[in-house]
Amino acid sequence: MEAALLPAICIIVGFAAGFLTNRLVVSAKTNRAAADAELLAKTAKTEAENVKREALLEAKDKILKMKQDEAVEAKQRRKEISALENRLAQREETIDRRAETLDKREHQISSAQGQVKAREVELSSAMDEALIKLERIANMTTDEAKNELLASIADDVKREAATIIRDAETYAKEEADKRARNIVSLAIQRIAADHTSENTVSVVKIPSDDMKGRLIGREGRNIRAFEQITGINLIIDDTPETIVLSGFDPVRREIGRITLDTLITDGRIHPARIEEMFKKATKLINEEIQRAGEQASFDAGVHNLHPEIIRTLGRLRYRTSYGQNVLRHSLEVSWLAGLMAEELGADVALAKRAGLLHDLGKAIDHEIEGPHASIGADLARRFGEPQPVLHAIEAHHGEVEPTTVEAVLVMAADAISAARPGARRETLETYIKRLEKLEAVANAHKGVEKTFAMQAGREIRVMVEPEAVSDADAVVLARDIAKEIEAELEYPGQIKVLVLRESRAVDYAK
Repeated sequence: MEAALLPAICIIVGFAAGFLTNRLVVSAKTNRAAADAELLAKTAKTEAENVKREALLEAKDKILKMKQDEAVEAKQRRKEISALENRLAQREETIDRRAETLDKREHQISSAQGQVKAREVELSSAMDEALIKLERIANMTTDEAKNELLASIADDVKREAATIIRDAETYAKEEADKRARNIVSLAIQRIAADHTSENTVSVVKIPSDDMKGRLIGREGRNIRAFEQITGINLIIDDTPETIVLSGFDPVRREIGRITLDTLITDGRIHPARIEEMFKKATKLINEEIQRAGEQASFDAGVHNLHPEIIRTLGRLRYRTSYGQNVLRHSLEVSWLAGLMAEELGADVALAKRAGLLHDLGKAIDHEIEGPHASIGADLARRFGEPQPVLHAIEAHHGEVEPTTVEAVLVMAADAISAARPGARRETLETYIKRLEKLEAVANAHKGVEKTFAMQAGREIRVMVEPEAVSDADAVVLARDIAKEIEAELEYPGQIKVLVLRESRAVDYAK
């Protein structure tokens, strides 16, 4: 049993020895760890004190630096405040001085105002005394003197106004004439139109006076048949070898002329033959009218015209105005208006179209009552012509006020074509009446002594009495006469009004 307990005792002793040994080791480690911990604590405490000391030193340095910066800034601010206080003190001193100066000036002004008022009273009294003396010396009241002064001023103003009007008109006319002359001359040179006038023939030559009897026929049956078929009067008188055709319709008159020429050439004259020749002549003239209208449209460069307008345009080939062929005149107006529109930058196509159609109404004015401008515009409107063309047609003689550049150009081109030398003829009686009317218009004005129509009615010279009309009045008189001529008379081109004022001093040496 003792042998059996021995191993257990050994094990217990072993455990006890191991436990004691382990405790000793642990105790030694614990002591060593405690010593290390104490050393670390001391070291940490020392380092903490060092850090604290450094932080305190750094904080003190920062505080010292901040104090130094604040001291510098405070010193700078004190300096600025001191400078500002000095400036304010100077300003206050300046303001005080200015206030003293203003007080002195105010005192001086107040004193001067009193003196001015006293002077005004003295001046008013002196003016009243002077006015009384002037009225007594001049034997004229204040109102009378005022009226005389106003009359004098009115004369001066009138004279100055006349001078201004004369200078302005002279300058405007020179510039306008220069520009217009250039445009018109270029246009006329470029069209190079034929200046001969085509006249409608209404006189037929016959080979012998025996033909007159044959044309009259037995008991006048041939002449009656001719007049009934053609609508043209056949005048057979004592004029040798001449027969006159009379009728308002130029186309019918031309058909009658061709019919008569054919009958005379053929020699067979009787009612049936007259009717046959009339039909052939009518067909021939209608073809000529169509060709003339188409050719005019082509020559003018105007296209897309209604066929009826082309036929009506062709009828103008047999229409004349003061001896001027109307179709040639229409072509000239179209060319001139187009060229002037090109120079001025206006609508060239519109100006040419309106110029070609402006006298369209003359082809039918014997059938419809009214001005040919209105008739032509109505006809063109019926066949779809645009409004600007209609306006130019209506306005080319002034019945309607022109509102477009093209309408004014058509008016100018119409006047140029009609007024050029050799374009138109006037009867002597009409010409003399126009000259007499011109002189009568000028003679009706006060102060006019004599009037002479010059340059075939293109100029009138008005002699005035120098005592009754001054130089300024002469300018106004010329303008008034020109305006009255424009309002009362109809004439081609323009008329120059020249007012002459002449003073003569005559004496004799004895």
